[in-house]
Amino acid sequence: MKKTSTRLADGRELVYYDRRDDTVRDAVDRRPLGPVATHSEIRHDRLLGDAVAIASHRQERTYHPPADECPLCPTRGDRLSEIPDSAYDVVVFENRFPSLAGDSGRCEVVCFTSDHDASFADLTEEQAALVLDAWTDRTAELSHLPSVEQVFCFENRGVEIGVTLGHPHGQIYGYPFTTPRTALMLRSAGAHRARTGRNLFDDVLADELADGSRVVLEGEHWVAFVPYAAHWPYEVHLYPRRRVPDLLALDGAARTEFPQVYLELLRRFDRIFGDGAPRTPYIAAWHQAPFTGERGAEKGEERGEFALHLELFTIRRSSGKLKFLAGSESGMSVFINDVPPEAAAQRLREVAST
Repeated sequence: MKKTSTRLADGRELVYYDRRDDTVRDAVDRRPLGPVATHSEIRHDRLLGDAVAIASHRQERTYHPPADECPLCPTRGDRLSEIPDSAYDVVVFENRFPSLAGDSGRCEVVCFTSDHDASFADLTEEQAALVLDAWTDRTAELSHLPSVEQVFCFENRGVEIGVTLGHPHGQIYGYPFTTPRTALMLRSAGAHRARTGRNLFDDVLADELADGSRVVLEGEHWVAFVPYAAHWPYEVHLYPRRRVPDLLALDGAARTEFPQVYLELLRRFDRIFGDGAPRTPYIAAWHQAPFTGERGAEKGEERGEFALHLELFTIRRSSGKLKFLAGSESGMSVFINDVPPEAAAQRLREVAST
């Protein structure tokens, strides 16, 4: 992998990740852009104890542009975009309309391919491996920023999810705090350790493998399963067999196998609802341990208990029907799932590639 860092016309950082070491990136952003103006702040909810990012400038972000005006396609001739070069493998750049900025963290966009009409599932294993390298490198870089305590790599796909740009891309958030979801998992892991003397994530994976009814696929280094208490109609958790806290700690064997396993999962998701059905909308989310931040040794102990894993789920519950977060889910955070996890796992095994 070759990494080339440059700056856009408004000062934002852009990084090319190329498979070839001899690739030269010297294109200049020719757009007449002024400085980025952000109005992002973190407000804490005293009742719930969580945080809300207030980012009013995001109201002006690009919304469903026509394909020939896509800002994530390469620049070609006089058609200028966020990527100055005329082609690319993987590109990461600072979001022009970030939810988090400055002392409140950082937001980046990850373009998986220059092919506007592709999807992550269409990538080759070599391309997917480069994306994994980019996620890992950005996790390392953002972890050194004083405003970042936790790095979250994710992809939203499909208009049903709320995606406003159709080009295949994901995002990376550098939060200035440990997110509520992660804090809850860490509390559960701590309580499990105190009660049993064992690691919670290890026990979850071992229990799923022993039961087997919810296991979707197994590799030598990765296991994918529908969790026992799945929140979403079709939800898969992907774990490395060897527990590590983050992407940085994956060994070479796990990194090599990941593209094969992950691409197979994504392709199965597109077949859940039968041939001819629209591509399945999904969210793919990497859960990584927070970095030490201000809590020092205590956070270091928590990192040792956490297990890197990827959560992949869709809000589609059947062909043409979506799972909405209505009264119970939105009002009380109590999910009601219409699809039994065992049935979801069975369906994901049925649509395996031949």
